[in-house]
Amino acid sequence: MVLDPYDFWLFDLDGTLVDAEWSYTRGAFDRVGDRLGRRFTDREVEILWHGLSGARDPQLREWGIPPEEFWPAFHAVEDPQARAGATYLHEDAAEFVRSIDAPVGLVTHCQKFLAGPVLDHLDIRDWFDVIVCCDEETGWKPDPAPVNHAMSRLGVNGVHRGVLAGDGANDIGAAWNANLDGIHVERHNPSFRGQCVLGDYRVRSFDELSW
Repeated sequence: MVLDPYDFWLFDLDGTLVDAEWSYTRGAFDRVGDRLGRRFTDREVEILWHGLSGARDPQLREWGIPPEEFWPAFHAVEDPQARAGATYLHEDAAEFVRSIDAPVGLVTHCQKFLAGPVLDHLDIRDWFDVIVCCDEETGWKPDPAPVNHAMSRLGVNGVHRGVLAGDGANDIGAAWNANLDGIHVERHNPSFRGQCVLGDYRVRSFDELSW
């Protein structure tokens, strides 16, 4: 699949460029479950970790879990160094990002205290000219605010053509809401996700894309 020329690139992190070993993910949710008095099934873990159903807060509420209780518990049990050590880089992503001859930014829901050790452990921090970790101040994808913030820091607002690549519907929504093209990288079986995510490009691997 041949890409249109873009003046800049933005990427999601977890599920797009990197992923965590299942043992770490399962263990983290076991510890969250202990705090909340509720066990998470493997299916629920996959849905929440990868955002398979879209925005996570509505999914939590559907399961009767107040987001304001879940997220503090989740962040409290995460060990930045343990997570970094359990995180691996997708080879197709590594080759693709290194081939880009344009400004590159990262827009991730991964919090700063977790994203930093991951980027350093994998030695990929210097891949990105801008790194935006979403929070209450910047907003959360599919809100375009964190994407616009990254674009502003890159100095490309309104005068350049860009694209955002991610593995979830929130990523594509954020791209379109910010008037960018969106590349959906589907690293899961769509039947397992339970829905089809649209995008200007839809691929299973960055290897499917060429210049």
